[in-house]
Amino acid sequence: MAIPGGEEQSYLRLAWRRLRRDRLALLGGLFVILLIIVALAAPWIAPHSPSEQFAEGLSDNGLPVPSTLPGSARFLLGTDPNGRDLLSRILYGTRVSLLVGVLANGLALTIGTCVGAVAGYFGGWVGAILMRLTDILMAFPTLLLAIALVAILKPSIWIIILVIGLVYWTWIARVVYGQVVALREREFIEAAHAVGAPRRRIIMRHLLPHLLPTLIVWGTLGIATNVMLEAALSYLGIGVQPPDPSWGQMISSGQRFYRSAPWLVLYPGLAIALTVFSFNLLGDGLRDALDPYQKRS
Repeated sequence: MAIPGGEEQSYLRLAWRRLRRDRLALLGGLFVILLIIVALAAPWIAPHSPSEQFAEGLSDNGLPVPSTLPGSARFLLGTDPNGRDLLSRILYGTRVSLLVGVLANGLALTIGTCVGAVAGYFGGWVGAILMRLTDILMAFPTLLLAIALVAILKPSIWIIILVIGLVYWTWIARVVYGQVVALREREFIEAAHAVGAPRRRIIMRHLLPHLLPTLIVWGTLGIATNVMLEAALSYLGIGVQPPDPSWGQMISSGQRFYRSAPWLVLYPGLAIALTVFSFNLLGDGLRDALDPYQKRS
């Protein structure tokens, strides 16, 4: 049964007060907002095009192959081995990472919620088949399964989103299944059955609202996981393909120069770490704030 309007507002106010007291969660949330602003405004705040190669972006040090440039007034974070502005590529890489993280996680949440809710509510042979399928997919390492799927298909941003969504939904399905199994025995579900409510209405009107806090938390934490997975695939060369900038791809192309040009690895690595850390802080804070049984000091 859905929470009445007054109780729902009181619950949300209590959750907001809990979240407001969690300074780390607020810090993570502020950085997430900053990332979204950077991703949306990248064409206006990036000093250069991410794919433009500058002849003056490489230094002639007497070696057969010119070297990259460190940070300067024109190239604040230096240049990459192709003479491209590293700052511009990192800013545009934010768009790629958030696009993959949000859309892939949305796909995984949709599939996992549907599979877990149907399996948990109907049970019997339907639940057994769906959960055994989930167990089979969970038996494969997520990264290896993603690599295998991407190797079969042609790598692109949309293929990466599809593949990550298809390999990550199993964890969400397991969590949703456990919660639905516990909820279906509650009095309000039995009362809905007694008055003849259709099964679809029971799932949509009575079960899903109780799953919303869990889905919000998993949605936030899942973005961090998917950002790392996209970076790993791009690092291996089977993720986002050039000329589209990707943080994992930047680390892969710059690791050969980690001694002479450490900024090629350092700055994209920091971007990945800060993004994942911020989403994890926000997700942990939301978990504590939305849990009505959570004891806060």
